[in-house]
Amino acid sequence: MPRITQQLHPHREPVATRAAATVLLLRDAPAADGGPGAVLEVLMTRRSPQASFAPSAYVFPGGAVDALDSTPETHAAVHRRPTQSPAQLTQAVAAIRESFEELGVLLARHADGRFADAADIAALDRAAPFVAQCQARGLTLAADAMFGLAHWTADRDLPKRFDVHFLVARMPDGQEPVADEREQFEPVWVRPAHALARHAAGQFFMIYPTIRTLERLAAFASADAVLRAVAQQRDEAPLWTSCPRSGLLGGRESRYMEHEPPFGELALVCPDGQMLHTLDWQPERPVPLLKNVQRLTAPNPGVMTGPGTNSYLVGDPDTGYIAIDPGPADEEHLERLWRAAGGDIRTIVCTHSHPDHSPGAAPLAARVAAHGRPRPPVLGLPSAPTARAASQFTPDRPLADGERLVLAAPAPSPETTHTLEVVHTPGHAANHVCLLLREDGLLFSGDHILNGSTTVVDPPDGNMADYLDSLDRLDALCAQHGVEFILPAHGYVLGHARGAIAALKAHRLAREAKVLAAMQALPQGSTREWVQHAYGDVPERLWPVAERSLIAHVERIRAMEPGHA
Repeated sequence: MPRITQQLHPHREPVATRAAATVLLLRDAPAADGGPGAVLEVLMTRRSPQASFAPSAYVFPGGAVDALDSTPETHAAVHRRPTQSPAQLTQAVAAIRESFEELGVLLARHADGRFADAADIAALDRAAPFVAQCQARGLTLAADAMFGLAHWTADRDLPKRFDVHFLVARMPDGQEPVADEREQFEPVWVRPAHALARHAAGQFFMIYPTIRTLERLAAFASADAVLRAVAQQRDEAPLWTSCPRSGLLGGRESRYMEHEPPFGELALVCPDGQMLHTLDWQPERPVPLLKNVQRLTAPNPGVMTGPGTNSYLVGDPDTGYIAIDPGPADEEHLERLWRAAGGDIRTIVCTHSHPDHSPGAAPLAARVAAHGRPRPPVLGLPSAPTARAASQFTPDRPLADGERLVLAAPAPSPETTHTLEVVHTPGHAANHVCLLLREDGLLFSGDHILNGSTTVVDPPDGNMADYLDSLDRLDALCAQHGVEFILPAHGYVLGHARGAIAALKAHRLAREAKVLAAMQALPQGSTREWVQHAYGDVPERLWPVAERSLIAHVERIRAMEPGHA
């Protein structure tokens, strides 16, 4: 974890959460056009305009967990699956109670297995103790019909926060929702995609977790498909868990889940949920990530560079700075790097020799020297003979694997240090290195790990076997040093470093399986023909680039064949 002393913002304790549960009641409705089959619909309702939380929003029925929802006596009055834990029973009871109180939907059964009917519902008082009334009428709550779909914890910046389990259940036959007209109004059955479209048109206001839940739900064709998916989850785990993070994009609040590119950067810069970090790409200015880390993105956006090449400055005014990947020889970008460091750049490191990373190194060093400071050495590994002509690079001094580059403040504060450890990671390029900021557990990954895309492995300088081996080495390094954040040369900061590495390796191996399948289906095919099969999910305009990585996979596959010399 980064040192507290290097955090940009003072610690702020987020508001404590309150446990809650909600239920997505599902049904299959006839297709609107009268065609064959059915379509998935979910029951939603509009909250009161006077509600203290999400007024006038369309939501799923649910609410806070009450003390009685978790008692042994209550749990004894429910149908349950053997795998449901006490906590999961509490969530199910709360969701069943709330759906009855708010919409008059009763997920309970008679002793003979029949679901409650209209007569049962009419006999119960929504304002009276719920479970006791059900017991008196011989009804047992159908917790076994409830399955976990998602677990949401409200973002850390919000003044009122809930820890909510989203459950799913099939709507009981013969029941009709009737809103209580106090908390909830206008119950409506809606297809997930239609709800999202109406929200986008400003006609169906929803809050962030509801929107994202509907986006996931829209991928399912039927209620059966949803219930099958959740029933297959190991240990009754939800399909996804999220505590979103918020930032500013285009001057407006924007929230992100864990799988989305900005999430890790928000976790690094604003760990307590402060909504202060701007996510717009700003090549015209440095972006502080920590007190001792700044990012300057070169103005070279494109298909291969994403928003541009990220240059980093590590250090502070007392220690001076190390510049990582000064990027292309763009005078304005180099001027901004020089100014952001106050002219005090002690060392320049290139992660590899590609033309969007290393050409700016020598001009930056000359700029520092021209203003009266010692010329900083340009470090890295020299380009290998396999490098393309545009990627030729010769450092002032080659780096050694495991070497440490140390910035230290002079007395009286010599304890302030920033140490970058060099890790040789061939694969994307033969001379590629990553850098570990030891004191803060940050990994500068160059092009080996990117955010939002996978790197190209282009033989002969690129090698897929080396690439995967380097991923394993980086994973071990992250485990050893507790690294949680990866700072790539393209894209936002990645969080959950080891998870990101594992996902990247799984993606590469899955792609390799597609390449192998293409080779087996077309044994006499060309690499271009194999790309069409193995990269069919990639836009055709990118196939020429994908072909380079496919060739790297082919080389690795053939190297693993029995009898390969």
